[in-house]
Amino acid sequence: MQHEEEHLKEPGHDLTKEHEDPFLEKLHGIIRFAIKILAVLMVAVIVWGIGDVIHVLYQRLTAPPFLLLSINDILATFGAFLAVLIAIEIFINISMYLKTDVIPVRLVVATALMAISRKVIIFDFEKITPPFILGTATVVFALGITYWLISRRI
Repeated sequence: MQHEEEHLKEPGHDLTKEHEDPFLEKLHGIIRFAIKILAVLMVAVIVWGIGDVIHVLYQRLTAPPFLLLSINDILATFGAFLAVLIAIEIFINISMYLKTDVIPVRLVVATALMAISRKVIIFDFEKITPPFILGTATVVFALGITYWLISRRI
């Protein structure tokens, strides 16, 4: 009973190893194995992303004018860096899920906030429309409020 109460206090959904029904317990085991595969793949994506950051930076620095970065080059580099950081956050989400059997909703919302913030940082204001900016602002505001509410644990 106390185990159930602990899960009710945590925001998120659980996928515990123990279950009353042996069939569901087996299915949960399959899902947990799939999550471990996703964790390995995410590490590969992170390493690949680091390689991409190095490649982008190398290309930008070796293109004429040599060793000078334009604002577009800097934004492209920021985008590559932030993509790797988001991948790391997703890996942390997966790791926490494997450790606790609970989806860390607050961390998921924080990751979403980071991802949309990345988008804002690399906006090309010459190419996007005002409704797109307004929509993005609405998403950022909603995620910010959601994160704040989850953090308060009312």
